Amino acid sequence: MSETVSRRDFFKVSGGVAAGVGMVVSGVASAAPASSHQTNATLAYPRKTIATSKGMKLNEAHDFAYPDAGSPCIAVKLGQATPGGVGPNQDIVAYSIQCTHQGCPVSYDGNEKKFKCPCHYSMFDAEKQGQVICGQAPTKLPQIVLEYDARTDSVAAVAVDGLIYGRQANIL
Repeated sequence: MSETVSRRDFFKVSGGVAAGVGMVVSGVASAAPASSHQTNATLAYPRKTIATSKGMKLNEAHDFAYPDAGSPCIAVKLGQATPGGVGPNQDIVAYSIQCTHQGCPVSYDGNEKKFKCPCHYSMFDAEKQGQVICGQAPTKLPQIVLEYDARTDSVAAVAVDGLIYGRQANIL
């Protein structure tokens, strides 16, 4: 005589078996010895002078590439102190111009102090560290970390805060 098993009982038993197998497998994996060959490498960002404070015009984009030639960026002198800003007035900021949604190049609108993506209409706030205002972008624009040298009036890119679109690491 054959015995029938209800659908509910079948899933209860099979779920319990799957959970048990998962616990055993994870226990075996965590008991595996750690590799003595570690490959953690931290590459240093290059220092790149991009402009002089006096040479930058208010609310006009200054194009440059950082950390390499394949990464277009824009620096902007906003005219008022801004988080992450450098220069005599703490008002110079810079961002990667690759939209974090699908990598389309954003453009800077000096009247609104916003970066706008023409592909899917994401907008980013230049005064608030590249924060997403609207659109499909999942994260803020990567901000280029800048340093200011008052002696030479030079602005230099020294690092990137955030991951540049389409990369596994900013330094290739």
